[in-house]
Amino acid sequence: MITSNQHDARAGADAASDGRNLSRRIVSALVLAPIGLIAAYFGGWLFLTACAIAAGIILWEWTSFVVRSADPLVLLPGLTALLAAAVLAEASEAGAAVGVIAVGTMLAGAGIAARPSRYVPDLALWGAGGVIYAGIVLLSPVLLRSDPEFGFAALLFLFATVWATDVFAYLVGRKLGGPLLWPQVSPNKTWSGAVGGLAGGVAAGTLLAYASGGTKPVAAAVLALVLSIFAQGGDLFESAVKRRFGAKDASSLIPGHGGVMDRLDGFLFAALAAVLIGIVRQGMAAPARGLLVW
Repeated sequence: MITSNQHDARAGADAASDGRNLSRRIVSALVLAPIGLIAAYFGGWLFLTACAIAAGIILWEWTSFVVRSADPLVLLPGLTALLAAAVLAEASEAGAAVGVIAVGTMLAGAGIAARPSRYVPDLALWGAGGVIYAGIVLLSPVLLRSDPEFGFAALLFLFATVWATDVFAYLVGRKLGGPLLWPQVSPNKTWSGAVGGLAGGVAAGTLLAYASGGTKPVAAAVLALVLSIFAQGGDLFESAVKRRFGAKDASSLIPGHGGVMDRLDGFLFAALAAVLIGIVRQGMAAPARGLLVW
């Protein structure tokens, strides 16, 4: 039987743990956010290199907990494809970059499937999916930034929407609590946090899109809402993958956040949505304009 004193002690320990975790998250964000903004501002090879490094780490993290091993024979096709795609993207060969990612995905899957004694049958699909996941992290922001007129503004809009969604979802969810959003996937995310994240993401995204890109407020608000939903969907998707493979965090590289994959899960899905919207409206040559100019 647990006494009231034990309940109080446990509550105090949980509160202290939450406080330490929040402090680590804040410190990590204060270090990582300026790096992302500076790289995005200068663009070119600096931003491409930052995205390529993040993509490579994410592929390593995905492979480590999905395949249960950072086997270089499994990683090599994916890392080679990411490197080739980065070079092609910088040369404005976006279609070829996507094709290289597709080839790397197939080769990675074949490499895993060639080890039937060590891996379950569907693991080849899951392992190969890491190349696609990492490829999105690489190509989506790079394609947006490639637009010389609106590229940086598009990334500011994306950053503001995703970061505000994450921060407000965390703060509102911790403060209000309530019913869980998807308890089978995530034991901590609540409906109140999801609504708070949407409100924060829409507010921040609308302001940034109007201030930096001149986007009409109504259009900016709708876009921010879409990107915020995708950001939270990306968070839930990664939680579902980690739960399926029994992982708490992708890695422990970032204090308070886990791995790079844990930090960029929402950004990845939102960036993909943003670049697809831009491409549908303005094509590969000007996706950022297609995203912001309505």
